[in-house]
Amino acid sequence: MADREMTDRLAEVFDLVGPLYRRAQRKVELYLPGEGLSVGMRAVLVLLREHGPMTVPQMGRAQALSRQFVQRMINDAAAHGLVESVPNPAHKRSSLIRLTEEGQAVITAVIDSERAMLGQAGGDLSEADVDACIRVLSRLVRFLDDVDVD
Repeated sequence: MADREMTDRLAEVFDLVGPLYRRAQRKVELYLPGEGLSVGMRAVLVLLREHGPMTVPQMGRAQALSRQFVQRMINDAAAHGLVESVPNPAHKRSSLIRLTEEGQAVITAVIDSERAMLGQAGGDLSEADVDACIRVLSRLVRFLDDVDVD
């Protein structure tokens, strides 16, 4: 494929990612269990579920989000009893954030609900289709790794 044609095709991918993200965000918020759980809170809860306790700056870097935004999401999640701060042996001034038992239960329910919904989305897609999509999106994310979010 010629460079110009490839550039145009990658622009098509970018043009689809925004609406996909916004629609998924709205859909997720409609089905999130628990009053007041936002997509931002969901993002940090998933991160903590996958990686264990983390600092706010670590979460910001992992999600390409500002520390201020992550801190607001952590504050909201803490107000709902979903996360808690614990001492960080590696850094006295930057606490670790971890899921509470309730937070673990809530994010597990959210993920289970999302998986049930996504089970209906596959249609006639093949494993190769999904692999190609993941490969392209991963390449674009790596290409933009140098973008500073703070």
